[in-house]
Amino acid sequence: MTASRLTPLQWLICAIAALGFAFDIYEILMAPLVVGPAIGELTGSKPGTPDFNYWVGMFFWVPALVGGAFGLVGGSLTDRFGRRRVLVWSILIYAFSAMAAGFSTNIYMLLVLRSTTFIGVFVEFVAAVAWIAEIFPDAGQREKALGYTQAFSSIGGVMVTGAYAIAVTYAQSFPAIAGSHAPWRYTLISGVIPALPLILIRPFLPESPAWQQKKAAGTLRRPSIAELFTPQLRRTTIVTTLMFAFAYGAAFGAIQQMPRIVPGLAEVRVLPPQQQQQTASLVQAYQEFGGLAGRFLLAGLALYIVSRQKLIRTFQIPGLFVMVFVFYYAATHSLEMTKWGMFFAGVFTVGQLSFWGNYLPRVFPTHLRGTGEGFAANIGGRMMGTGFAFVTT
Repeated sequence: MTASRLTPLQWLICAIAALGFAFDIYEILMAPLVVGPAIGELTGSKPGTPDFNYWVGMFFWVPALVGGAFGLVGGSLTDRFGRRRVLVWSILIYAFSAMAAGFSTNIYMLLVLRSTTFIGVFVEFVAAVAWIAEIFPDAGQREKALGYTQAFSSIGGVMVTGAYAIAVTYAQSFPAIAGSHAPWRYTLISGVIPALPLILIRPFLPESPAWQQKKAAGTLRRPSIAELFTPQLRRTTIVTTLMFAFAYGAAFGAIQQMPRIVPGLAEVRVLPPQQQQQTASLVQAYQEFGGLAGRFLLAGLALYIVSRQKLIRTFQIPGLFVMVFVFYYAATHSLEMTKWGMFFAGVFTVGQLSFWGNYLPRVFPTHLRGTGEGFAANIGGRMMGTGFAFVTT
């Protein structure tokens, strides 16, 4: 039986979810672009010194740790109060926190506001995945909706790379902030963009039918983290949490460190500081386009490869070889090899992140969907996985 066409309302829902996913990554991937200049300005530390490396680790890990803890709570709130309400408020929280971070006057203020940004981002992911999964009862439409809306995450990565390049190039034309024209501040402020259309569209967004029906009938059971470790769900919870941790470990421990590695290449080291930043942004763009290709590849393959194990291995096995090549050889020998290596690192690493967004709604029941997704994504990915940034800095 052929699935019916999407209704205008379903298209609107997909558009809002795609916007949310895009700016989730937009906010997160600001970090590797702005971390060096921000820490240098706010702490006075020089790159390569122990103090500088300490704050780099804190900048990557503390917001992710705080965001992960609140993201877990957000998963339970999503199950208790509804997908739409939590999704909308989470986007507003991360958008306005990102804007405020651009006006930070010290490193502690920046860490606090990056932490509230990550809280919104991590809660939004859980709410959006549960919302999309339940809006589309047809399995084929659900796979496509989850796959293609999550592909916009990598478009968000491309967007933030472009925003940073614009900020670097035209910083002197923008109003001064804290007495300077620092590109990292303008890049952070641009994170407010998703809040603007959302304020207008919010009244037209429906709640998840599956959640609303159970809520109205009084059959929606109260979510419990302990239930994730019952015999029926224990293995699923542990495996998905660990797999999320390893995927985020590769992203935070290696891929997001590349903008700091690029200026050390012999071809880049001789360039003026502005051109070094522009080159780092270009390499990041290669990775983001690779991630975009990987997410679309995952979305297409998910419709044809029935076995979820075969589907994830399609990305994991090549990814192992690509990551070793990029960071052991290319990143110390050639800018051109590094660019293309990062493209394929994006394909095979970032593509895995979309896999989990498609897979998790299948394995947790409605009353635990947000809680289960929140535990795997936040405890595994955002709290454990991001800790690899400390290992490599």
